[in-house]
Amino acid sequence: MGLLQVRILISLLCLGLMLCSSPLVAAKNFVNLDEKNSDEEPLRIAVAANFAPTLRKLLARYNSDQKAFIKPLIIVASSGTLFLQIQHGASFDLFLSADSERPQLLIETDLAFKASQQTYAYGQLALWSAINDITLDPLIALKNNEQRLAIANPKIAPYGKAAKQVLESLQQWGDYKTRLIQGINIGQTFQQTRSQAVNLGIVSNSQLVLNNLKGVLIPTRLHQPIKQQLVILKRSQNSQQAKHFVKFLMNEKSQQFIAQSGYAKLSEVEEKIKGEVKGEVNTHE
Repeated sequence: MGLLQVRILISLLCLGLMLCSSPLVAAKNFVNLDEKNSDEEPLRIAVAANFAPTLRKLLARYNSDQKAFIKPLIIVASSGTLFLQIQHGASFDLFLSADSERPQLLIETDLAFKASQQTYAYGQLALWSAINDITLDPLIALKNNEQRLAIANPKIAPYGKAAKQVLESLQQWGDYKTRLIQGINIGQTFQQTRSQAVNLGIVSNSQLVLNNLKGVLIPTRLHQPIKQQLVILKRSQNSQQAKHFVKFLMNEKSQQFIAQSGYAKLSEVEEKIKGEVKGEVNTHE
């Protein structure tokens, strides 16, 4: 056999091997919706600042062995900031917001699964000072305060929005407007108050509970419910693991821990809301 014939034979053999292996390559690269989850990749969870400390403690208590899922990567910011990041292509698997508006907007813009939307907590506001003990009615304390007040930014932080509603309900928004120190999220507001840079702050009750600090709850009638919802994002490559996480977060033990961490009990708040809605309907009949 001549040299030319040997070269032709080798070329044909290489071509044959390439053709035979191409279906395997294609099969390896093809990933359907049910198989696109990697058990080795941690979830990327975008979490509103108020809930991050609670979530970390919850995971340490009930998922320290990582049997339910691999320890997730937690990205913390205000709900508004995280929402904008998701809109601009951030590769998160889940979004735990401090409101219900932004998860709904993500569903409406086809960035999140509608079936995954659910309420995981109801936040509570508290008035707190690291300088003075607040033993008075929080409403009286707010009215008598002549110094600066720390709140989260109402434009991007749901807890800040609720704090603004409290001041508006008390007809004190105008009085405080020039004396407000606005944090980029409720976590920063808590730190500003804790460092005594500000005398008084409207913070998340959960922050006080988890740090063994004592404040005074602000009546929920002064603001709209802080309904904290989650959604699984359509950009997620870990949807099955995300579903496991949601199941973990919503189970009885986790919900009990969340309530003990300074949040209102889901069942009690939802029952109260139903009663109020029913009362309004009866009034208009």
